[in-house]
Amino acid sequence: MALTKDRNTPVRDGGVFRHPIKGGAKIYAGALVVLDAGFAEAGNTAVGLVPVGRAEHAIDNTAGGDGDAFVKVTRGVFSFENSAVDPLGRTHIGGTCYVVDDMTVAATHAGNTRSVAGLVVDIDDAGVWVKI
Repeated sequence: MALTKDRNTPVRDGGVFRHPIKGGAKIYAGALVVLDAGFAEAGNTAVGLVPVGRAEHAIDNTAGGDGDAFVKVTRGVFSFENSAVDPLGRTHIGGTCYVVDDMTVAATHAGNTRSVAGLVVDIDDAGVWVKI
């Protein structure tokens, strides 16, 4: 139903979220984190993953099931390693990059085998700056 009066709409800062971890997963602090069917795991080469940000702490759920542990994830712009075999260049700024692993991004989806990591905002000596 549409509003018929003022509403105090709840707000979040949009930066930090808590996600349940996939069973059997281990995530290191600083890792690129993705969701697989709604559960967090370290970035990896696979399709259908949704990037959610950078892990703020390490968490080991290798002995647990889906949702037995949680990871705090920050959204923003982060520097990740540039793929040595499928590198991004300055012409990729403003475009999409793809997840190789929990610290590496690449220029292409490699024949539809990689998920989107985010938007390339810069490339410098620190790496590829990705907005997630």
